[in-house]
Amino acid sequence: MPVTEPRARLLPWLSIAGLVLVADQLSKWVVVQNLYLGERVDVFSFFGWVRWHNDGAAFSMLSGAGGRWFFVALAAGFGAFIIYELRRLPVNGRLMGWAYALILGGALGNGVDRLAHGYVVDFVLVHYQDWYFPAFNVADASLSAGAACWLWVLLQEYLQQRRASAA
Repeated sequence: MPVTEPRARLLPWLSIAGLVLVADQLSKWVVVQNLYLGERVDVFSFFGWVRWHNDGAAFSMLSGAGGRWFFVALAAGFGAFIIYELRRLPVNGRLMGWAYALILGGALGNGVDRLAHGYVVDFVLVHYQDWYFPAFNVADASLSAGAACWLWVLLQEYLQQRRASAA
């Protein structure tokens, strides 16, 4: 059976998402093997490694609320939506492809954690004196980068439409 064009165009983006998933799970495995829960190793005055478990959403919102299966379902549903959108992606939609791939890889990475453990392993800690950014992981960084790409594409489309309507 020949591969259709949309499926062939889907492969690179799924490969990127797969690489994010592997990098995320491998980095979390290294953290779990080398740090005990709550342990912190300062690397620089503003950066350190930690091992924290987050059973909530971003920034530990809803932590302790018992949303494991909700978050697993959300990751699966959003993953299906992203794959649907990737299949419809025009050939010239490279930046949106990156956005979708990064978001998919991040959603799957944290989804695997929630499915397997009921929580997400966070390990990157950035801080300045007494101010701490919430700990995060490779999947979180990928989700954030993908969302930034998505917003950039939306802004560019908006500005292009505005220029076209002004002309």
